[in-house]
Amino acid sequence: MGAAAWRWALRTARLRGGGGRTLLRPRCPPRRGPVACSSPFVESASLGSRDEAVRDKRAQILSRGLPKQKPIKGVKQVVVLASGKGGVGKSTTAVNIALALAANDSTKEVGLLDVDIYGPSIPKMMNLKGNPELTPKNLMRPLKNYGIACMSMGFLVEETAPIVWRGLMVMSAVEKLLRQVDWGQLDYLVIDMPPGTGDVQLSVSQNIPIAGAVIVSTPQDVALLDARKGAEMFRKVHIPVLGLVQNMSVFQCPKCNHETHIFGADGVRDLAKTLGLDVLGDIPLHVNIRETSDSGQPIVISQPQSDAAKAYLKIAMEIVRRLPIPPP
Repeated sequence: MGAAAWRWALRTARLRGGGGRTLLRPRCPPRRGPVACSSPFVESASLGSRDEAVRDKRAQILSRGLPKQKPIKGVKQVVVLASGKGGVGKSTTAVNIALALAANDSTKEVGLLDVDIYGPSIPKMMNLKGNPELTPKNLMRPLKNYGIACMSMGFLVEETAPIVWRGLMVMSAVEKLLRQVDWGQLDYLVIDMPPGTGDVQLSVSQNIPIAGAVIVSTPQDVALLDARKGAEMFRKVHIPVLGLVQNMSVFQCPKCNHETHIFGADGVRDLAKTLGLDVLGDIPLHVNIRETSDSGQPIVISQPQSDAAKAYLKIAMEIVRRLPIPPP
């Protein structure tokens, strides 16, 4: 079938009505003045009026503003850890930073919320299993280990069960994790965000007040492209970016102690300069970090004197130093 025949077939299909009859619809609005409807002046005026209507509608939507942020009951300050790209060690960093916040100041109560619906990893890293108990008010009680209160979708589904949900179900789950958990009294709630800049990130950012965001990335160029998008997203929703964490910055051979920059050197530092942000710290690529996370004994707890643990402790101190004064 030639191009002309295809155009005729498509036009006929668009004009077909019920019962197979052809609808004779006018190709332009009725004439209302001395200018014919085929005149380009009428077409231009029609387009202009439609554009004006779209602008008015958009102005009405924007005038409503963003959803009013409602604090999480009992939580003083929320810190989110995010990354534009997956696989950069964000969850491992979130776990160890939460533990480091508590280790640096034993008077502080710290919680850890995993909003990565499709790939929750906090239960394994924190060595937690089981279903949350319910309070008399039908709120979920977080599971606790190493002094950290934890909540994750991984507590609500089987460990091997895939979560095959559409967006609306995911957003409903995020809403429950934010609003139907009894955290008690927390000084800090660390939120482990999923990778990317999608619905979950936007929903969390717009629905609860966030004291600051931390961007985690490796020095690799591909990861830095997405890390920049993550930082820009938080700026657009008026959330202060406390700084960047350069993860897997250097690998030291355990036999000869030779250092190799597997993912590149100082890529996160260069990005931080471009964005006008600080680098909160560097975390090495070390087998002990991976092994302790897989075994449910994070390195800040199991090897507190190691260089890797000290790196997390330093980053936690830098985060606290940059946070605003918490409400009374």
